[in-house]
Amino acid sequence: MKVVIQRVSKASVTVENEKIADIQNGLLILLGIVDDDSFDDIVWLTNKIVNMRIFPDANNVMNKSILDTLGEIIVVSQFTLHASTKKGNRPSYIKAAKPEVAIPLYEAFKKQLEINLGKSVQSGEFGADMKVELLNDGPVTIIVDSKDKQ
Repeated sequence: MKVVIQRVSKASVTVENEKIADIQNGLLILLGIVDDDSFDDIVWLTNKIVNMRIFPDANNVMNKSILDTLGEIIVVSQFTLHASTKKGNRPSYIKAAKPEVAIPLYEAFKKQLEINLGKSVQSGEFGADMKVELLNDGPVTIIVDSKDKQ
């Protein structure tokens, strides 16, 4: 499981001209899933995300987590995170999990994130053509892969 975590001042997701997610001050998480991802990946990754100290403290040092700031989260599925660009100029997405594997893991990821955060997490719509808008704060953008544990 791979995520791109972006600290945002605001973010939203629109599908077919309807805004389905909208937050202020928090995290926009792009989530990519592969076939061998499991609930263990979800537990490790969601714990890492909610405890990651990437928000500023009173001295403007990144020393606070999303839990400390009571921030909000949007999770968006993004199979293109597992693109392979090794051959040619057209990316291959063969590593990305098919919907029958990815959807249950995506839903479980969101649910576990809500448990760890202690409140609802908004999300995009799996498989939809989404328009994701954000104002990256910092900018702070971090990539985490549960397979590398880094």
